[in-house]
Amino acid sequence: MFSHISLGVTDLDRSAAFYDAILAPLGQVRVWDVSGGVGYGEPGGPDRLALFERPDTHAAGPGFHLGFVATSKEAVHAFHDGALTHGGKDEGGPGPRPRYGASYYAAFVRDPDGHKLEVKLHSRP
Repeated sequence: MFSHISLGVTDLDRSAAFYDAILAPLGQVRVWDVSGGVGYGEPGGPDRLALFERPDTHAAGPGFHLGFVATSKEAVHAFHDGALTHGGKDEGGPGPRPRYGASYYAAFVRDPDGHKLEVKLHSRP
């Protein structure tokens, strides 16, 4: 349904370093970089996530949740580790989430601006 999402951030350099670290294990890279914004997607492809610096941005309120897809448990761990190393806050370390399904393996963090993020292992049937 969605083609992309944009998030307002209070410190673009800090947020770009954070997203560089957590998206690399998922095969996503910075696909554009302009004054006041950066975009991420698959190498050579369009952006799927854009960050724009907005000094007056407030952290997302209750209910906001952005999920990313990982293809291995190692990528889930690297996403989580990268988030904590680059100013993110732990909201649930890597591991099984049986209440969401027998094969659900995920991690949850908040980015430096308070946006809630999840990375989930995408297992194919």
